[in-house]
Amino acid sequence: MKFATLAVLSLAAVVVSAPIEKREPSVSCGGKRYSSGQVATAVDYSDSNAAPSTTYPHQYNNYEGFNFRAYCSDSTYDEYPLTTSGYTGGSPGPDRVIVGRSSGTFCGAITHTGASGSSFLKCSY
Repeated sequence: MKFATLAVLSLAAVVVSAPIEKREPSVSCGGKRYSSGQVATAVDYSDSNAAPSTTYPHQYNNYEGFNFRAYCSDSTYDEYPLTTSGYTGGSPGPDRVIVGRSSGTFCGAITHTGASGSSFLKCSY
């Protein structure tokens, strides 16, 4: 009995001490909702060159001055189209994921929907 209790407590200690991996959030861009899985797909595609005949991913200059520090510590970013099924070419649509250039991790999401000209608005998440 003592051995079983010790084994269970040891396992619990391992589970409690395991780091929690930060996941991409679900986001809402201009009234369109994307699941965390769809956001993760866009982040993965941005790193895998899933759309080789396009200009994506490309540098995002953050002219709007958005703060992406809640999700990444990179200071340079790439943007990649955020779509429901993963962007592989064609029209990129209005929504983008922002990925840290050096880390390759999710930093934020932005949309052209409701913005002036070619500017962006930050999506909610």
